[in-house]
Amino acid sequence: MTDTSTSPPTSVGPRISTGVVGLDDVLCGGLTPSRLYLLEGNPGTGKTTLALQFLRDGAGRGERTLYVTLSETADELRSAAATHGWALDGIEVYELVNEMGLDPDGEQSILHPSEIELGETVKEVIARVDDLRPDRVVFDSLSELRLLAQNPLRYRRQILALKQFFATRACTVLMLDDRTSETGDLQLHSIAHGVVSLEQAPREFGSERRRLRIVKMRGIKFRGGYHDFVLETGGVQVFPRLIAAEHRSAFDARARSTGSDELDLLLGGGLVPGTNTLLLGPSGVGKTTTAIRCMVAALERGEKATYYLFDEGLATLLARSAMLGMDLAPHIEAGRLIITQIDPAELSPGEFSSMTRQAVEERGSTFVVVDSLNAYLHAMPGEEFLILQMHELLSYLNQQGITTLLVLGQHGVVGEVRTDVDLSYLSDCILLFRFFEAKGEVRTALSVVKSRVNAHERTIREMKLSGHGIQVGRALTDFEGVLTGLPSYRGRVPMLTGEAPAGGEVR
Repeated sequence: MTDTSTSPPTSVGPRISTGVVGLDDVLCGGLTPSRLYLLEGNPGTGKTTLALQFLRDGAGRGERTLYVTLSETADELRSAAATHGWALDGIEVYELVNEMGLDPDGEQSILHPSEIELGETVKEVIARVDDLRPDRVVFDSLSELRLLAQNPLRYRRQILALKQFFATRACTVLMLDDRTSETGDLQLHSIAHGVVSLEQAPREFGSERRRLRIVKMRGIKFRGGYHDFVLETGGVQVFPRLIAAEHRSAFDARARSTGSDELDLLLGGGLVPGTNTLLLGPSGVGKTTTAIRCMVAALERGEKATYYLFDEGLATLLARSAMLGMDLAPHIEAGRLIITQIDPAELSPGEFSSMTRQAVEERGSTFVVVDSLNAYLHAMPGEEFLILQMHELLSYLNQQGITTLLVLGQHGVVGEVRTDVDLSYLSDCILLFRFFEAKGEVRTALSVVKSRVNAHERTIREMKLSGHGIQVGRALTDFEGVLTGLPSYRGRVPMLTGEAPAGGEVR
């Protein structure tokens, strides 16, 4: 049962937390208590860590908790918990494998697949639960129980018996399965009240990508699809898939200045909150500097901004901005600006969306810059996923009234230039940068080729970088070769000299 509405799903009846905030969000409130759930995934996906978080949450609420392990010892569990900085206080660990099973004189092996040992194992679990009366139970893992049963019918009957037993004891049970069965065990899916599947996919470069999916969850709505998560020191952190339609707010949509009068004229009044602008052009043409100029104007108005830096080094960006008369250090020190340098090899799309939501909803950022989309593209598993992810992210930012600037570099300098992906249809405004030749110099031409919200100029203006930031000149005429990709200028309108006009105003 998945959510297909455009409003946030609502929870029905009491819920209990999984111990993972993001997973509770995916489940629209948490788990229904007194039910049996299956947590499945290959070894190494994070099942044990998530299970420990589930029990630690219960222990923190004063509930009785029990961890039944058939595959690991209590010492191994405590060592695993210690790597996250946890103690297992309040969690009863009951291991069904101990040194007695290693006795070579014994008639049975540790987990000998026989009816006798299966019955003894289940009987011990039942006795322990009756003795402790836990509110939450983790059973790790079903693979060993499957080996004991040998017969699928006997295995299913034992799981059904355990499910019925736990239901009569008002236990919320998390059963772990490492999916070692050859064909996949759908029997468990039909028995369990809910199924959470964890996946881990290695990449040729960078860290592995982890994601989870709610396969089924009876009686409640949940957010379907895949949700990225990371397994780090401190536990599992889930990043719910962004659904833009769930996030709407009212905002003032009046255009705001970019800090340059001529650029405002070119844009038809400035940048409009609730829209995104794509800065498109070849490398070195001035896209980043223009984005910073617009951001500084917003910061000087008292807005808060977040800058996601994928390509350039942070120290280089700060030094270059200061050299161009746009010192970002005071804004950073005042807390108005957060610059986050991102390694795309370590980032998942869901984590980036979650970071952006946090910047908007918790830090109050109203201006967001992504520099650049080229690096973000390489962090994605495929181009179609980039388009879908970016569509949801931009829709979310627009509905929150955020002014968004997206920097997209093109391959080539003059002539035919190419982009990694076409995002023009997602953009509300496109600011196009081009190199052109005039009087033996390579200069920069600036034009607006699209705007959904303003009656923008269709002229071409020159832009120049200087110690005052950016200078945008008067509208130029008599260009040649614009459509061929090799523009040159033969007009009479004078070029920019690089000097600031009288009074020091940047033009």
